[in-house]
Amino acid sequence: MTIQHPGHVHFFRPIVAELTASEHDVRVFCRENASAVALLDRYDMPYEKLADSSESVGSLARTQLTYEARLFRRARRFDPDVMTAIGGVAVSHVAKLVDAESVVFYDTEHASLIRHLAFPFADTVCTPDSFDASVLGTHRRYPGYHELAYLHPERFTPDDSVLEAVGASRDDRIAVVRLGDWSASHDVGESGFGDPHEVIERLEATGAEVLLTAEGAVPPALADREFDLPPERFHDLLALADCYVGEGATTAAEAAVLGTPAVYVNSLSLGYLDELASYDLVVSCNGPNRQRRAIRSGVEILEAGEDVDWDRRRARVLERTVDVTDFAVAQITRAGG
Repeated sequence: MTIQHPGHVHFFRPIVAELTASEHDVRVFCRENASAVALLDRYDMPYEKLADSSESVGSLARTQLTYEARLFRRARRFDPDVMTAIGGVAVSHVAKLVDAESVVFYDTEHASLIRHLAFPFADTVCTPDSFDASVLGTHRRYPGYHELAYLHPERFTPDDSVLEAVGASRDDRIAVVRLGDWSASHDVGESGFGDPHEVIERLEATGAEVLLTAEGAVPPALADREFDLPPERFHDLLALADCYVGEGATTAAEAAVLGTPAVYVNSLSLGYLDELASYDLVVSCNGPNRQRRAIRSGVEILEAGEDVDWDRRRARVLERTVDVTDFAVAQITRAGG
């Protein structure tokens, strides 16, 4: 399997554990991504790095060719039965060359380049029921989200000692704010917050403590709101927060399946967030007035406090979805015969 993003590490970690426990030989390959590599190391997941990161859209093609060539050489050496990934451009191509089955997981409709490069070559494409884009070939849908592979209650229990680690307590109202990176190929030309300073100040005016995180560098004027926490503990914090407001779609979905209301601020929309919005766990702010709407929604959530039963809304989600690790393992083992 291949890893390109920290979210892929979270997704595949329990899947690797299940496959390994069943005595399958699992090999993990990645390309340079500081956050993803740090998580692989933290979780003690053996891996081999095959390529550096691409610093620009222009260098992406060269990096991808290097990655695929090296993956092909490794795959030819150990002769896999199945190759799997999220997105799966390299996996779907290389699997054809080494006579392996490819199983691709994906949930991002607007990433059309990845869809067009991977899906026509993949043997099986697995998406959430909410995925609203065409898929050629074998398409397996499931009731759930990538985030339920690792945050389903069968897979994750939050540790409330994380509050002490960030200098907070159970009595505090906590808003987690996340700034995006915007360097991915499908994010070019898109945007989220117009002025994150205003968002944070308005949330703090409710009496909430704002804890800031970012995929890239935090603006110097906001550095005092940034928290220091090992990356593997972030979901503990997200589960115990009162609200999430941010540009990251994955984090919005993570918050929602943990029962933390999420405000997603991004010019891009996604099927899985639209579905979570139908459970009143996500507010998607995608239009030209997205920052104003996000501020209003975040303030309303924080001021409502315990008047809203977020746990009940989460329970409705869990009643209608599956443990995605179980689904993924079943698809991979089926493909392997």
